[in-house]
Amino acid sequence: MAFLRDLRVLYLRELRSALRERSIVVNGILIPIFLYPFLLWAMFTAMTFVEGQAEGFVSRVVVPDAGPLPALVTALESRSDVRLDDADVAPDSLDARLARGDLDAVVRFESDAGGLLADNPTVRIAYDRAESRSRRAAERIEAVVDSLRARRLMAEATGLGLDTVGLRVFALDTENVATNREAGRLILALMVPLFLTLMVALGCFIPAVDTTAGERERSTWETLWTTGVSRGSVVLAKYLLVATMGVVAGMLNVLAISVALGCIIAPLAGDRAADLALGLPLQAVPVMLAVSVLLALLFAALMMVLAAFARTFKEGQAMVTPAYYLALAPLLLSGSPDRGLTPALSLVPVANVTLGLKDAILGRGDTGLLLTAFAVNAALVVVCLALARSLVVREEVVTGAFEGSFWSWLRSRRRTSPSTPNP
Repeated sequence: MAFLRDLRVLYLRELRSALRERSIVVNGILIPIFLYPFLLWAMFTAMTFVEGQAEGFVSRVVVPDAGPLPALVTALESRSDVRLDDADVAPDSLDARLARGDLDAVVRFESDAGGLLADNPTVRIAYDRAESRSRRAAERIEAVVDSLRARRLMAEATGLGLDTVGLRVFALDTENVATNREAGRLILALMVPLFLTLMVALGCFIPAVDTTAGERERSTWETLWTTGVSRGSVVLAKYLLVATMGVVAGMLNVLAISVALGCIIAPLAGDRAADLALGLPLQAVPVMLAVSVLLALLFAALMMVLAAFARTFKEGQAMVTPAYYLALAPLLLSGSPDRGLTPALSLVPVANVTLGLKDAILGRGDTGLLLTAFAVNAALVVVCLALARSLVVREEVVTGAFEGSFWSWLRSRRRTSPSTPNP
């Protein structure tokens, strides 16, 4: 009972201290709420703006010789988004203007002697693929050519006594069997696991450094060890505080994404935005909670082990950064919507539980593989906690007397292993 009472007092003390730190509040509460929703909004808004700008451009097109297909020139002149420029220049000058960006496209014609129809030239469009304006001009010209081709074929078919039904040859009809709810789940399955992992790691990052290196830098580390409580209680209280901040950051971010996502994608989805169901399925909520807690326990343990050797806050940030890179594992393994949790991927830490969460959101989860993923990450948590426990009993680590990182400490331990006499 005394251990639990000490743990409770220390945990509450760490929690109050954490909430007084501006960096922890910003990184653990404010950024999860506002950062990624704002970034998503900015990204989608920028995409919509760029698309609108591209649609608003008037394409500058030159047709040097319109004789083979005058209907194309007439159709281009009738479009408000196409402007025909002067063609009374040398062909090499047109190519130079196109290369400089003074023109968006040049249309030339080549005779098609092997064609079945008379007066059937080949339309060749010269454009700059590296320029969005030039690509858009080529697309507009192609649309006009397709329209002229369709009218020409209909005219030829009418002359042969064929109607529209006779020209179809065979009919094509598609049916989308995915519901609006399934389409919304796909969007959530791609975003929620990734953002949850990143936010849990970010929520653990600053508290893990502050409760170790920050204590040393503020000269309160030694005072804490003289309070009369066991070292295990102190370390466990700090560990629970770091894990708590990770879970809070992850949950706040998921909540913010779920609330804001409908408004964010509305400009892109258009009329379909109202049909998308962007609510998390109930069966995925327990999995999400379990994943966030497990990731928080893992990141907290790993980051505190690495930060225990730092003597300043800045030094602690540098030491803990490699652990934060684990949060990027879902980017490498779960970027494809079709990729799910497999027996092999269930053994890959961090990425396995995020893939399991994605499968749970999509409603295709395998309970056995998900439990295997949980067991792998839980085993890593136990290993990190056992390592932290071994560090607590070493004075050079507790007092900060060891000058170096966790990895240099491991190398020094190997050099002074039992097989080697310790001087």
